[in-house]
Amino acid sequence: MIDIQPDQARTLAAIVAHGSFEAAAGQLSVTASAVSQRVRALEIAVGRPVLQRTRPVELTDAGQAVVRFARQLDMLSTDLAEELQPGVPRAGTRLALVINSDSLHTWVLPALAEVSGTVQLEILREDQDYSLELLRSGAAAAAITATAAPAPGCRSRSLGTMRYLAVCAPSFAADWFSGGVSTESLAEAPVVTFDRKDELQDRFLRLQGHQRLKPPRHYVPAAHEFSEAIRLGMGWGMVPEIEIAADLELQRLRELVPGSVVDVPLYWQQWRYGSAALDDVAAAVSHEAARLLR
Repeated sequence: MIDIQPDQARTLAAIVAHGSFEAAAGQLSVTASAVSQRVRALEIAVGRPVLQRTRPVELTDAGQAVVRFARQLDMLSTDLAEELQPGVPRAGTRLALVINSDSLHTWVLPALAEVSGTVQLEILREDQDYSLELLRSGAAAAAITATAAPAPGCRSRSLGTMRYLAVCAPSFAADWFSGGVSTESLAEAPVVTFDRKDELQDRFLRLQGHQRLKPPRHYVPAAHEFSEAIRLGMGWGMVPEIEIAADLELQRLRELVPGSVVDVPLYWQQWRYGSAALDDVAAAVSHEAARLLR
């Protein structure tokens, strides 16, 4: 049985959080030598390296598991303190969550507001296709992700499906698609893309049978400004259905190909051994997702 001491695990978490042995020593109020000794003892206990001694340090797979353990231990310690001393004022459990920009912009904030009085939240914005790495590293306790298979040390549940529509401003459609949506017009019409990780527009093009089109692109990496750029006629792009119902009804936007959609299934993944506070956040998010997602 591997015997990991809590102070060793918390020391590794501090190194990752602060970027170096020296910074971790200052945060823990110990010497840099003590930090090194704890890491060496930890690596002996697990039987392999837990980090790569670069600047900033990088965790190995074993190190990621140890950091998750340290942060889960902190959450459980908070739960225990609240159980043993009910009614004592506390700042609340600190939780880091990974949430994709579209979910943050359209539906998840009301759910988080419900629990914000009992937890301290740090929201890390990351695309749903890339969020698992922050879970694996221990940087976040939960994530909204497009991956159903649970990350190591995590459990996964379905939230529902976020539907995206390819839309543009009526004036843009008149300029670029007056003769209809075709291979030629899609090759030339500018596209609005969130960032270089955003593949939704290319996914839509593939669904239309256009595998190799590389139209001109504008990158607008903010959710509100992204959809506003499309309304202003900068290009066409994929926007969540739940965001633009009124725009379509009032004809401020129009679909490029009515009925052609991109569906993105979303999942809630969280550490398997979390805390009551984390479970409360998960319940609130799942309830809001059931109300608004497909």
